[in-house]
Amino acid sequence: MSTPMTPSAHRRVVPGQAARGNGQVTAAPSGVPQSPLEASSRRSRWTVTLLLAVAMLWTLVPLLWMLLSSFKNRTDVTAATPQVLFAPTLDNYRNLFSGPNNLGPYILHSVLAAGISALLALCLGALAGYGLARTRMHGKKHLAFWIISTRMAPIAAIVVPLFLIFRGLGLIDSIPGLVLAYLTFNLPFAIWLMSAFFAEVPPSLEESALVAGCTRWQAFRMVILPLTKSGLVTTFVLCLVFAWNDYAFAVVFSGPNSQTLPIAASQLVTQTGIDWGQLTAIGTIVVVPMMLAGLAVRRWLVTGLTLGAVTGE
Repeated sequence: MSTPMTPSAHRRVVPGQAARGNGQVTAAPSGVPQSPLEASSRRSRWTVTLLLAVAMLWTLVPLLWMLLSSFKNRTDVTAATPQVLFAPTLDNYRNLFSGPNNLGPYILHSVLAAGISALLALCLGALAGYGLARTRMHGKKHLAFWIISTRMAPIAAIVVPLFLIFRGLGLIDSIPGLVLAYLTFNLPFAIWLMSAFFAEVPPSLEESALVAGCTRWQAFRMVILPLTKSGLVTTFVLCLVFAWNDYAFAVVFSGPNSQTLPIAASQLVTQTGIDWGQLTAIGTIVVVPMMLAGLAVRRWLVTGLTLGAVTGE
């Protein structure tokens, strides 16, 4: 008499699967097909990697070509066929710092105007941003939006009023005039950005400092500012870059005694032609310092842009 087989005995084990003792069939570790979710995740990673590579090439190739062109002579830089292999020369840089094209005063004016305006924007923006983040008032969000909306205004709409004011105050063709002009656009951005960073700091830390005997200023200086170091660095670097690269304010408010590097670059474009060698050399001088500054503070810059700048305050 044959023994009847249970339903589990009729279960067929598919190759690549292993049967458990309770009759359940599970997939073996090897040879298991990838789930749709894992396949989609892998495709997403490849897509993101490809997009980042394209964006990097789109950004770095023009900069690298500008750097290479700055070491070419006039024949190589204007050749119909791009010259990748060439004999490098420093003539373009020598010509920028000799004779009537001396670039030294322009660099000094850019450093003073951009550096002072960025430092003032950081100091005033930190104070105003702290007050905006900690003050409880009706319509605070509307006030914050009004502050940043002044940064959104087109430069052409405010150049004429500012020019009339600066001419009346004797600030045309002066470093203080450029500093104030840059500050009009950098300060709203600094206030908005710093208020977002301060909003990330729990108010209980300040309350603990006040209970310990600190004044409001001491709590701000010794507790809050160290905790927002990434925000301070981010704000300063961004304001510095905006002022360093500005052309619209510089062309209106500057003069022979205060012209900056963007103005010097525009003077190489004349009716008789364009000196591409010197133009790429001055472009390298303008770009490289800001790139080095960003790389030097990249740790704080990345932290600041990914934390405080996205709070929505």
